[in-house]
Amino acid sequence: MKNALLPILALFISFSIKSQKIYSTNKSYQADLKVFVVAHEYQSDLKVFKVNQPYQVEGNSGLWHFVSQEYLSDKKIFFVNYAYQADLKVFFVNYKYQSGWKNPNTKHLLY
Repeated sequence: MKNALLPILALFISFSIKSQKIYSTNKSYQADLKVFVVAHEYQSDLKVFKVNQPYQVEGNSGLWHFVSQEYLSDKKIFFVNYAYQADLKVFFVNYKYQSGWKNPNTKHLLY
């Protein structure tokens, strides 16, 4: 019985590590990541869809749930004014199926 629980626990931990619960901070020095919102999809590293509930997050796939408290987040981000200041360029999409990585070289930033 204990042997059966171990793979399930490992699977649960791996999904929680890749979670995308995001807190938007007002101070750049508090952020784990600086983000710039681009005007066009082709300019982005990641296409992001905002989900309403934390359980809707599915790994590191561009589904973000914005939390209101810093301690609930997996990553703290700061939105910058210029693309050259950013670690990650995102484009917000209207539908869940549109989310995903356009530049897989930056995927490590959200692990």
